[in-house]
Amino acid sequence: MRDLLKKHFGHDEFRPLQEEVINSILQRCDTLVIMPTGGGKSLCYQLPALCLDGLTLVVSPLIALMKDQVDALKSNGIAAEFINSSLTYAEIGRVQEQARQGNLKILYLAPERLTLPDFREFLGTLEVSLVAIDEAHCISEWGHDFRPDYRALGRLRHGMPAVPFIALTATATDRVREDILAQLGLKQPQQFIASFDRPNLRYEVRPKERAFDQLVQLLRERKGESVIIYCFARKDTEELVDKLLDESIDALAYHAGMDAETRRRNQERFIRDEVDIIAATIAFGMGIDKPDVRLVVHQELPKSLEAYYQQTGRAGRDGLPSDCVLFYSYGDKVKQDFFIDRMESVTEKHNAQRKLRQVIDYCQLRKCRRRYLLEYFGEESIAQGTGETESESCGGCDVCLAEREEFDATIIAQKVMSAVIRTGERFGAGYIAQVLRGSAAERVLRLGHDNLSVYGIVDDFSDADVREVCGMLLDKGMLYKNSEEYATLGVSEEGRTFLKNRERIVLSRRKKQKPEQARALTSGRSRESIEHDPALFERLRALRRRIASDDGVPPYVVFGDATLQQMAHYFPQNLNSLSHISGVGAVKLKQYGDKFLAVICEYARENNLKDRTEPVRNSRSMHTDGSHSNGRVYTYESTKLLIEQGFSIRQAARERGLSVNTIVAHIEMLVRRGEALDLVPLLPGNHRLECIQGAFEKVGYTRLAPVKELLGDEYSYEEIRLARAYVRQQNSYQSMDG
Repeated sequence: MRDLLKKHFGHDEFRPLQEEVINSILQRCDTLVIMPTGGGKSLCYQLPALCLDGLTLVVSPLIALMKDQVDALKSNGIAAEFINSSLTYAEIGRVQEQARQGNLKILYLAPERLTLPDFREFLGTLEVSLVAIDEAHCISEWGHDFRPDYRALGRLRHGMPAVPFIALTATATDRVREDILAQLGLKQPQQFIASFDRPNLRYEVRPKERAFDQLVQLLRERKGESVIIYCFARKDTEELVDKLLDESIDALAYHAGMDAETRRRNQERFIRDEVDIIAATIAFGMGIDKPDVRLVVHQELPKSLEAYYQQTGRAGRDGLPSDCVLFYSYGDKVKQDFFIDRMESVTEKHNAQRKLRQVIDYCQLRKCRRRYLLEYFGEESIAQGTGETESESCGGCDVCLAEREEFDATIIAQKVMSAVIRTGERFGAGYIAQVLRGSAAERVLRLGHDNLSVYGIVDDFSDADVREVCGMLLDKGMLYKNSEEYATLGVSEEGRTFLKNRERIVLSRRKKQKPEQARALTSGRSRESIEHDPALFERLRALRRRIASDDGVPPYVVFGDATLQQMAHYFPQNLNSLSHISGVGAVKLKQYGDKFLAVICEYARENNLKDRTEPVRNSRSMHTDGSHSNGRVYTYESTKLLIEQGFSIRQAARERGLSVNTIVAHIEMLVRRGEALDLVPLLPGNHRLECIQGAFEKVGYTRLAPVKELLGDEYSYEEIRLARAYVRQQNSYQSMDG
């Protein structure tokens, strides 16, 4: 499978869980995969399709995405086609004949096709070896995107009882997961749930002060990079585009009110790098497979953390560092409240209010945003990996990266708690700030709170500062929430004791930053990818655009940014060297190799640059297992060096711009090669290590999935793999001693 992975997709390593999922399919097991956007779901069925004798059917509701995926497969030397409403009858007939003749390996289908008797009859003439159901949550009424046509998949399953089915989705609650299994009739399925952690994404919330000026600066710093800006309403997207054009920044709008042709054209221009920036409502995103989006901006509050996670997930699908910036103003909550109040269902209204409250909490966080998101999605054990204590940094959000300072909060704390008590402990932090700051808001005046002794007694803190202090006092246990839904505040016994005894309190807050400092925080992070020659990278991008235009495909179908960055780092100057670059498979090497080498060699001659892959090959031409060296040697040695320097797994992953799972895979390979690595500092605690070893002893060391199933969700695949590598290392040492 690794040979096929390199040959057709140009990669040396699998992403997290891909290998385990593929093994499940090859063992002809029904399989359910929950894997976040950008996690590599498609490869889970595309790669085994090459090993299976017959045809793999892929059911997908994303018609706009099918052509791009088929184009990408064809460019990788894989026979693939699609059938949906965008084709003529003659074109559909041609594809069906190819499938009947056995000339296809993968056929994409829109779900509504399965409701047509003639089409079901056509499927009966095929030798189907695997059925993949993409966006599987669409089959469940409990999912966020139910499609009635997906219910026909139950009939398809019934008609192909011996064919393994794989269902894949990025988001599914326990209830939706159970519904998927029931509706599809999956038989004793293997279930794989990947981590929601996206270590290459950096999260930042900015105060909505001169937000447009901040946005313009962000976009200018990212000139030539792909950006999605999410807006609240249709008119907001068009107004924003007009303002950006006035600043000589080219951008397009996208929303559901446009005619279908305009939407299609704008989306295609963005995907094909003809325009870098798209301002869109939430109608944009589904079916976008563009891997090199470097920045996702939210101009307004998303409706829920699920929506926020899904939308920010459009950034950095290629694994390179990318940024997610949300502009926050508490006043934006009013826009959402207006639509929530119009909901007729009380249950629906309460649910929407609860979800919006969670978004507000995320924006007002004083601790790690990444940890908050992971815990929200039920990954407490993985969230702990961002830092064992709250003072440790995840290195990937503005809270953790910001400088902090202590300040004497005695007076403001007294004022806040007094205001909470005097207003009857029935209001939230925003209202308390209004009272303390002397707001003339209608509600404050109507309730007579302008007559209170605490009215207008704060002029040295902004509304946002007062709300932040409320949050700090909540963290200290001096305030508490009366209601999660409305976030009303009360003063705890500890808080009342503080007021009674006139105690002193010191709190910690983020240092105030000047606008240019805030900009530097994000712009510097977005370029932490592999060190490369920017001038050569731009020449390679220009060549990629020309080839993509000639072939009628998106540029990323030719090569991704990560591949071009490696070319601009290693300067390969012959086909053998170029083949060692991740993302350069045998098919693309033959198709594009000479063109890219011509650009690299010309640049190398101009700047007297040598091929950096040569020393690696010469110093270790053969692996210890006898196989020939390739680009993996350099990447393994780089990981080894970081581990020897005392880096943790996550630190090494961030340093190299790779996933945690890839670093663990490197460690496993280094152990297999007999490298003397000290794994003890990387291992889970003694109790967890013993539990993992006990599970391996019960089910064997060959496969990870049974061990994970035995241990449960609180154990990650990463620590299980590390434990296995450690056991193998110790056994190797013992055999050497013997």
